[in-house]
Amino acid sequence: MERRGAKHHRGRLGEALREEIETLVEGELADPRIGLVGVTGVILAEDGRSAQVLVDVEGDDREADRSLEGLEAAREYIRHELASRLRLRRAPELIFRLDRSERERARVEELLTRTKKRNKTPANASERKA
Repeated sequence: MERRGAKHHRGRLGEALREEIETLVEGELADPRIGLVGVTGVILAEDGRSAQVLVDVEGDDREADRSLEGLEAAREYIRHELASRLRLRRAPELIFRLDRSERERARVEELLTRTKKRNKTPANASERKA
């Protein structure tokens, strides 16, 4: 079982990594393949040697694939910058993953709204007839 302090440290480090990676991606990477990318989260492994970086990409699947290619190409540069900026002995290995949860959540909310509207309409129509 993991100690509470270590878990808290991993959480703080994960948030610091997310902020720095987002800063790097938004302003310092000049790769034209990387479009509008937002870092939604970083999941740090228990041993701290690897981290999954969840990114949300604006656009279609083709643009998302291109952005992921650009991020993969810049991976070692990002690791080097993270080690330098956060004063880490060894920056974790970065694994970039596409995060579509926000898009899926918006789609579910849209479907629920449609369903609510559809259910209200017949009730109102029957009330008007009576």
